Amino acid sequence: MTADTLTDRLHVQGVRHHSPACARLVADRIEALRPAAVLIEGPADFNDRLDELALEHELPVAIYSYASTDLAVRRSWTPLCDYSPEWAALTEGRRIGADVRFIDLPAWHDAFSGIENRYSDAERRYTDATDRLCRAFAVDNTDALWDHLVEIADTDRLEARLDQYFDIIRGEGEDAVDASASDTAREAHMAAWIRAALAEHDGPVLVVCGGFHAPALRRLAATGTAEPPEIPSPPEGTEVGGFLVPYSFKRLDSFGGYQSGMPSPEYYQQLWEQGPGPAAASLVQRITMRLRSKGIHVSTSDLIGARSLTDGLARLRGHHRPGRTDLLDGLASALISDDLEQPLPWTRRGTLTPGTHPVVVEMTAALTGGRVGRLHPATPAPPLVADAQAELERLGLDKDGDLRLDLVKPRDLERSRALHCLRLLALPGVSRNSGPAAGADVTAEEHWTLRPHTDRLPSLIEAGALGATLGDAAQTVLEQRLDGADDLNALAGLLFDAALCGRAHLTDSIGTAVEAAVADSGDVAAVGRALGAALALWRHDHLFGTAGSDLYAAVITACCDRVLWLVEGLHAAPGPADLGRLQALCALRDAVRHAPDLAPTAEWVTRSADRIALDPQAPPDLRGAALGLAWTFGAPTDAAAAAEGAASPDRLGDWLSGLFAVAREEVIAEEQGVVAAVDDLVGALTEDEFLVALPALRQAFGMFPPRERGQIAERIVSARGGGDAYALTARLDVDPLTTAAAMALEARVDAVLEREHLHFGGES
Repeated sequence: MTADTLTDRLHVQGVRHHSPACARLVADRIEALRPAAVLIEGPADFNDRLDELALEHELPVAIYSYASTDLAVRRSWTPLCDYSPEWAALTEGRRIGADVRFIDLPAWHDAFSGIENRYSDAERRYTDATDRLCRAFAVDNTDALWDHLVEIADTDRLEARLDQYFDIIRGEGEDAVDASASDTAREAHMAAWIRAALAEHDGPVLVVCGGFHAPALRRLAATGTAEPPEIPSPPEGTEVGGFLVPYSFKRLDSFGGYQSGMPSPEYYQQLWEQGPGPAAASLVQRITMRLRSKGIHVSTSDLIGARSLTDGLARLRGHHRPGRTDLLDGLASALISDDLEQPLPWTRRGTLTPGTHPVVVEMTAALTGGRVGRLHPATPAPPLVADAQAELERLGLDKDGDLRLDLVKPRDLERSRALHCLRLLALPGVSRNSGPAAGADVTAEEHWTLRPHTDRLPSLIEAGALGATLGDAAQTVLEQRLDGADDLNALAGLLFDAALCGRAHLTDSIGTAVEAAVADSGDVAAVGRALGAALALWRHDHLFGTAGSDLYAAVITACCDRVLWLVEGLHAAPGPADLGRLQALCALRDAVRHAPDLAPTAEWVTRSADRIALDPQAPPDLRGAALGLAWTFGAPTDAAAAAEGAASPDRLGDWLSGLFAVAREEVIAEEQGVVAAVDDLVGALTEDEFLVALPALRQAFGMFPPRERGQIAERIVSARGGGDAYALTARLDVDPLTTAAAMALEARVDAVLEREHLHFGGES
């Protein structure tokens, strides 16, 4: 094959992905050239399914590819919208009867390792060149540079201008950008397809690829064999597949994190459909309507001012018609009078940052647009989609709204399991508001909310890589989490989630991991959470279908022993009450109450609790909790004596937090005892000491719900001679800590006046 032949027959059109100008150019070139073959940068393993792309879809859509090995799943997307040059090549090539093919490596190939989006341009590797161009044309970033040179520029000689642009980007000689190993592998594969097409067809061959690859493909196509390349096979043990999925402008937008293509997809959609002038006008209207719908005032004079600013900026920047940044800068200048904490997002590349002005947020959202793709009904889908839809219909869960389930009823339990599987798959629009949780207060009632969501079908299709059925896919998620779990908290959550999904058999492997983690853990709070999860499953096996499992019994025994061992040796300086370790002692209390054959005896726990309660080196909250633990098992309680070492102002509240957390019911049930003792301790505090103790005291009494706090107030008022107990517990108009701070300030002022003999009523 001679160089002259290549020059005559090979046409490599470098493009920027999702560029309306490039899409028009590709369509025009196909019409003018009438090529025998149109070769497109895209996954070559999808070539035998190109007819699926020819169905009447509503764009945007994406080719979703996956590769799963054991529990690891790698995913990749190839998005296509109306103004994608690749879509223009597909549709126009088919229209003229050309041989249309994808020519890039499959998405699972190592060349795409770490890349979720095939069209992640190589811009990050040629920033030196683009930075120089941005400085030369006085623009902020690559997107503004591209608009200036291509999207809103004159179309004369656009093909030559693009070639020059991409040649500069790729560079030559010492300035050449070093292609990565992945680029080299991809370009070698694409060049082999090009040579084969030139050998197979007598007519022109048009290649549509990312502009970064264009110079290399022209060079590589001139040498080498003309044999069609073999599409690589996946590694042994790797399952690969792919499906079309609906996509959305929100997922396409670089402001939302998309790695490639153009920001503000709705703007470029309008640019594709209407051209630069009408696109700018329609987007002003769109932005105005969105701002007004959010309650942001936009007057006619504001719009007149924005139009003047936009036109002035366009002329100043050498634009014959306003571009995207001209429009946004003009609107921002007219509508925002505040100082901005963050730079305007269109002056850089990336997601919106916290602190972005609300008007700017709404402007970028308006230019993102809400367009969502829709697949033709005949589009193939993974088995999971049909299974999930059939299950939802069978269980009456295919409707949207609020749902209440009674898990005692077999059908509701089955519905709950299906919903928990969807929850694990992170299906949008499915959320649980309340229901069983790891701990003592397990309820048999669940409340869910089902809402329509545009990403529900894409999420199901993409989850198809995890399993063919709803249960299998959820199980894969659980196994993935188990494989990556590195702490006891995660394992405890897994133990409970497996039961909620009806995958109790999985808990054998999870339970073994929990037991091993318990033995190694020095975190009493984490052990307590694992104990709470296992105890809930053991006690309520009729709700979770876990009856007969010895696993939970073994976990309960291991956790009880570990909690006791950890807390009895715990010495720490006084500090705020640790709610995690208090909950661990509550879990131990519940295990002794409800699983006496699995937990240490009440007598054994009481003796241990007595030692902790009187240990001066133990933290105050743990001492109070230990007293409460002994009390719950009937041991005689002398609160005043036990609190003697913890009754200082900086310890009293924390000690009470521990006592109330573990023995709240006993405190309420007792006629006087502890309440009277606490009243005496607090009453003995000086005013300054009380202010020191107040924050921790508030936390302690926060352990009681309002009704029980009222009962305590009634007892105290009764013991002090009567009064209005309600007034003591009524919510103040200001925060109590603010009141306390004011009292402390007044006390200091009084002290100064007293010291300086300036107090009123005395001699000065």
